[in-house]
Amino acid sequence: MPLRRTFLKNILAATAITSLSVRATSAKSLSAGRSETSQNGLTILFQGDSITDGNRTRNNDWNHVMGHGYAYTISSKLWYEHPDKGFHFLNRGVSGNQVMDLAQRWQADAIDLEPDWLSILVGINDTEAFIKGDTQRTVEHFETNYRALLKETKEKLPNVRLVLGEPFILPVGRVKDKWELYQLEVGKRQEVVKRLATEFKAIHVPFQSAFNEALAKAPAEYWIWDGIHPMPAGHELMARLWLEKTGAELGI
Repeated sequence: MPLRRTFLKNILAATAITSLSVRATSAKSLSAGRSETSQNGLTILFQGDSITDGNRTRNNDWNHVMGHGYAYTISSKLWYEHPDKGFHFLNRGVSGNQVMDLAQRWQADAIDLEPDWLSILVGINDTEAFIKGDTQRTVEHFETNYRALLKETKEKLPNVRLVLGEPFILPVGRVKDKWELYQLEVGKRQEVVKRLATEFKAIHVPFQSAFNEALAKAPAEYWIWDGIHPMPAGHELMARLWLEKTGAELGI
């Protein structure tokens, strides 16, 4: 029995060492790839709430690192079609985030990453908070804090290219139950995003109009399952519109 315990202990120790070595090698490989790619091409960072998050991993697992939403669709398409351009994509969306949440983690999750392009989609959680009774989350609060975030970004990353996606809804579930109120409040924040895009010379991505037009092809729940979070077809719609609005500057 002592010999067997010693044998098993040695096996476990060897396995642990091998596992640590593999993880270290993997991390170095990913780090090297990040550095090389950034030198040869553009780093594009996606930021926002759960729609951007897409259940992404919080580690270096490249099988899931971009999530499973529009950011994944965009990055996988461009990585596949343009390996010569050296694109590098990052996803730092966090489910549930409002614009103030972005501000609290902005240095580490945006500025320190030094992206060449920064795509932001935020606003639906701010809207919902107001509708549910948080009287501080007014449209004025949203605009003031969003503007401050963009101002900070341009001060610290003066050459970054901004892409601002507008929040969107369709009449499904709880959104349908209060449709007029949601339309009113989301509409106000859509106008803010459009205004800020003009002010900061950003690319504006009008997701709402694209979803509205899609209703001619299929009902609302085909595109957005709960009125807020897209179905797979909805994420594809978003990806195509994003690429349509950015393609000329990206050279694709």
